[in-house]
Amino acid sequence: MRLAIALSLLRPALPLILGLSLGCSLSLLRVSWIQGDGKDPCVNKREDAEFYVGKERDAGPVPDIDDFKPRIVPYYRDPNKPYKKVLRTRYIQTELGFRERLFVAILTSKNTLNTLAVAVNRTLAHHFHHLLFFSGLRGGKIPHGMQVVSHGDERPVWLMYETVRYIHDHFASQYDWFYVTQDDTYTQAERIKSLVKHLSINQDLYLGRAEEFIGGDEHAKYCHGGYGYLLSRSLLLKLQKYLDSCRNDILSVRPDEWLGRCIVDFLGMSCVTEHQGLQYYSFELGKNVDPVKEDRADFLKAFSVHPVTDVTMMYRLHKRFSEIELERTYEEIKQLQLQIKNLTFLTPKGAAGALWPIGINPPFVPKSRFEVINWEYFTEDHLFSCFDGSPKCELSGANKADVNDILETALEQLNQLYQPSLRFYKKQLLNGYRRFDPTRGMEYTLDLLLDTVTQKGHNHVLVKRVNLLRPLSKVEIIPMPYVTEATRVQIVLPLSVRDLDYVGNFLDVFAMNTLDTHDNALLTLLFIYDPYDAQRVNQLDVFAGVKFMVGELEKRYSDVKIPWISVKTEVPSQIKLMDIVSKKHPMDTLFFLAGVWTEINMEFLNRCRMNAISNWQVFFPVHFQEFNPVLVYRGEQSSSTTDFLRDGHFDHHISVEACFYNSDYMAARTKMAADILDHDEVLESVDVFDVFLRYSELHLFRAVEPALVQKYALRDCNPRLSEEVYHRCVLSNLEGLASRSHLAMALFEQEQANST
Repeated sequence: MRLAIALSLLRPALPLILGLSLGCSLSLLRVSWIQGDGKDPCVNKREDAEFYVGKERDAGPVPDIDDFKPRIVPYYRDPNKPYKKVLRTRYIQTELGFRERLFVAILTSKNTLNTLAVAVNRTLAHHFHHLLFFSGLRGGKIPHGMQVVSHGDERPVWLMYETVRYIHDHFASQYDWFYVTQDDTYTQAERIKSLVKHLSINQDLYLGRAEEFIGGDEHAKYCHGGYGYLLSRSLLLKLQKYLDSCRNDILSVRPDEWLGRCIVDFLGMSCVTEHQGLQYYSFELGKNVDPVKEDRADFLKAFSVHPVTDVTMMYRLHKRFSEIELERTYEEIKQLQLQIKNLTFLTPKGAAGALWPIGINPPFVPKSRFEVINWEYFTEDHLFSCFDGSPKCELSGANKADVNDILETALEQLNQLYQPSLRFYKKQLLNGYRRFDPTRGMEYTLDLLLDTVTQKGHNHVLVKRVNLLRPLSKVEIIPMPYVTEATRVQIVLPLSVRDLDYVGNFLDVFAMNTLDTHDNALLTLLFIYDPYDAQRVNQLDVFAGVKFMVGELEKRYSDVKIPWISVKTEVPSQIKLMDIVSKKHPMDTLFFLAGVWTEINMEFLNRCRMNAISNWQVFFPVHFQEFNPVLVYRGEQSSSTTDFLRDGHFDHHISVEACFYNSDYMAARTKMAADILDHDEVLESVDVFDVFLRYSELHLFRAVEPALVQKYALRDCNPRLSEEVYHRCVLSNLEGLASRSHLAMALFEQEQANST
């Protein structure tokens, strides 16, 4: 009875018990089979066998897999040395130790420096990141826009020795490849760059047009200097320690042969014309060769052409090779468009899904009415969307050139499409529309009144609508001079009586974000007195409170000094104030011209250092302006974090903040002084932005700066400023009140209050 009861209770669990028993039994049997003889014929141990690539054993062993595993390098600080703050670079490329791809060296002489070398510079400089000329000339005049290193000795072999040593000492750590050529050689820059892109950097390579040594070994060759040659970085590093021996032991008349003999004797390498399927093509230019008529294969594929005896031939070669590359580019575009068109039939939409133009991004699709891109209406004489807000203005300058260009292009494309059946002549532009699509480029729609002529000579007037697109070209990184974060920033803050309510907050933020973090920045205050306050400064100083706060900061930070300058003027012109500050600082000072509403932080100061480049670029950031809290929150408590889409906007009307070097300001100011002569009243109507815009050839860089935030304040617009500056100030005040939704809500609440 008890057994029957136990079996009835265990019956639901019997399948589970049987499954566990069977699984354990099979696992024990499997272990006994594997460990039976202690050997596995399918597994090779590392100590018993080596791994090889390919079928042949001579291919060599595969590197240890540990070589490809990331390692954590522990931080070590020498206790015997004082602690120094680690300076982190803002460039990822510098942080990771990346190098530029190609450095180009041109060998020239005093006889050709102002002729052939100038032509080479004009045809190559805009293609390469760094182009440097090497000459034995000493004390001569260097052509404008060229970087020339003078060694002071015209001997060819000595010039080559000094050049190679200079390249190693100054650029070996910055570049992977080095291209050396002469100023009597035309170089097709894009082909050299494309060749280098396909070469591995971790190899010793001496690539060029191989020539045999005079009376030497037939198997060893050197690269002819007239056709240019490539040296890898690893080869240059190995060659450096043998340069002095080569200079003393090797005798040669030709510098390229001397360098080739040095590489062959001490490194055991010879010049090659082909490497891993990549060929270095060159062409020897004859006396009576016409580049326009030349169509031989070795000329069309050439990377370099030598010898070029005069400047005219250099430019003719450049024109011819530019046409060849342009034709190849157009042909590649046609082939790509044909492939895209053929693939479109395989898509769900079929031929209807093809976009125009083929291969260009589709038009931007707005998600709301606030994202709709407006069309600008224009005619041949007027533009109906003006910068100053007026409904109509004359078409001039860049806008005029743009309209003329698209009209010519439209007529040219129509004639190319309908010839020889029809011939079109423009009579009038009836309507023109354009808009800038950030995903595509500038779009145009034109209504043209055309005079049409048939093959038989019949005339007919018709109206035709055409669509055009000026697409965005390939985005390129503009080579910029290197900037370090260690640069000290001199902050200049002008203060008037109207700014006294905001200066306390400015100093608190400055102390917290700059002094507490030990940032390399200094502050100078400009106290602007009007004539009345200046006369009674001994009895009542309107800036006494500010001076007291500055004294408290200096007590709190004993190593900090905040100087101030007192200025008496009726009109606080930005130019006059900067003239006073500029004379009291060195020429290499980096100024940040701030406003009392500016909240300074380390992030922005670093971008100020990065974007202001001496003798190259000035930086005018577009700050983020907070809206009027009375209109935005209407009695509600403001949020701790600013919502950019709700609480403010980027104010592009005002250019109060600016980052620039003192030397750049003085250069522009000198040109301005020569232009205005004794008209000092002009200084009261312009600002620093206008000075750089009108009297400087530097890059004016304007960009939105989210790290530069200003609290809301109603600006005091000076009516004595120029009409344009005053108008921008008024627009800034109006647009800085609140967003359209907030203004609409405020009007609605006001109407509701009035109705009740």
